[in-house]
Amino acid sequence: KDHLSDHRMDQYVYLDNLGDFDPLNASIPATKVEITVSCRNLLDRDTFSKSDPSKTNMLLFCQQFGRTEVIDNTLNPDFVRKFILDYFFEERQNLRFDFRLEKPLGGISGKKCGTIIVKAEELNNCRESVMMQFCGNKLDKKDFFGKSDPFLVFYRSNEDSTFTICHKTEVVKNTLNPVWQAFKIPVRALCNGDYDRTIKVEVYDWDRDGSHDFIGEFSTSYRELSRGQSQFNVYEVVNQKKKDKKKKYLNSGTVTLLSFLVDIDVTFLDYIKGGIDEFNDSDKNVCDNDKSRFSSPGNPAQPTSLHYMSPYQLNAYAMALKAVGEIIQDYDSDKMFPALGFGAKLPPDGRISHEFALNGNPQNPYCAGIDGVMEAYYQSLKSVQLYGPTNFSPVVNHVARYAASVKDGSQYFVLLIITDGVISDMAQTKESIINASCLPMSIIIVGVGPAEFDAMIELDGDEVRISSRGRYAERDIVQFVPFRDYIDRTGNHILSMARLAKDVLAEIPDQFLSYMRTRGIKPAPAPPPYTPPGQPLQTQI
Repeated sequence: KDHLSDHRMDQYVYLDNLGDFDPLNASIPATKVEITVSCRNLLDRDTFSKSDPSKTNMLLFCQQFGRTEVIDNTLNPDFVRKFILDYFFEERQNLRFDFRLEKPLGGISGKKCGTIIVKAEELNNCRESVMMQFCGNKLDKKDFFGKSDPFLVFYRSNEDSTFTICHKTEVVKNTLNPVWQAFKIPVRALCNGDYDRTIKVEVYDWDRDGSHDFIGEFSTSYRELSRGQSQFNVYEVVNQKKKDKKKKYLNSGTVTLLSFLVDIDVTFLDYIKGGIDEFNDSDKNVCDNDKSRFSSPGNPAQPTSLHYMSPYQLNAYAMALKAVGEIIQDYDSDKMFPALGFGAKLPPDGRISHEFALNGNPQNPYCAGIDGVMEAYYQSLKSVQLYGPTNFSPVVNHVARYAASVKDGSQYFVLLIITDGVISDMAQTKESIINASCLPMSIIIVGVGPAEFDAMIELDGDEVRISSRGRYAERDIVQFVPFRDYIDRTGNHILSMARLAKDVLAEIPDQFLSYMRTRGIKPAPAPPPYTPPGQPLQTQI
């Protein structure tokens, strides 16, 4: 149930669990469903122009899935931006979708406020994208004082014989012979992977008031377009109303395909299946941050300390470390992790360090698995004195030095920082992150304790890309989450850790892919399926 400001709408999607689906043999870990939203006869709330449905268009999905684009000056918007949902499977199951919703919008007594239409279609697992460019020739003149301002609108045909908008080109001003910019679109958005499915293209003359003039339309298919630039891809733009009225009418101009280039969108799993050492044999520095002396966590043996070692349950540091570590360790081939601490006085002379080995061996700070890291963490609490100030930049630079030596995509580095939020070298840390943003690495920050985490949110850079002295990070490499947001109220720590791990690792695949794609690094071919020793290879004929 979604609460729509002062309105309310109940909606239900039924997913029948039908069994017999084998996730081990599936090509991707989730089936994607595309949600399309359009509206009809919206109530006009603007005095001097038609409503811009920027509030209405996001009603169903704004809290979980984002929002559509804003379409100006229309009461009947068809939104291009889609909502892609993953249906995750845990056991054998098939999917059955029964979903078609068309409901009146309420809210103003005695007035019809319009209709919102929601369609759902399971997306084919096609991962091709296509780059296309079109031009027009001798299109109809629609403007009294000029020529035309033409643009194209592409529609995908659906299984129920309706059409769904999937792309709009830019407007080319004052010409009857436009050349539109090349654009890239996923093949599944264009035809849902069905190469023979009809693609309808409408040609319009743009008007400032939103009442765009229809020039004409034509139909094609992905298979036809794939022929590339040729006589087969010169299309007559036909306005059926004009054709019915005028016997000598031929067309309203032509649209020609200038280029057609197919690209395969590789995924995070393609690199995994290809055996690339994206996390394998890389250095995952699991860093434990301790509060400064001015905000001391106290003696770890005391219950008031964030590092309190209770005989009955893990402290927040240990839970965060275990939750994230147990997932990412499976992407490392030898499961040997360098574990560093910062903000402590070290024995025997009390030297303050911001980059010390938790296991006490600076020449070999590697620990065997997350269990080894946990053991080193506990031992360090018994041997070091927690002390400030708290500096992040040394450990960020530590990982960056390793990442800078392996830029070919053969390794990817993940730095996990567990912190109470106190940071003494914010300026230096921002510089370090900006420098690291061009390297094959990501930084995960988990905040523990009750403190405000404004500095960590700034480092995250989700809202505003991190910058320093006029320099901006090349890409977003930081993910921050406060652990307190994931603590289960019933005291179920396993559930708390599962929630934390899900969100804290959410951005890693995209961050990884952004590095690989900008460097043009392709995944290696997947190896042949494993055959147990002594068993013959099976051949399909």
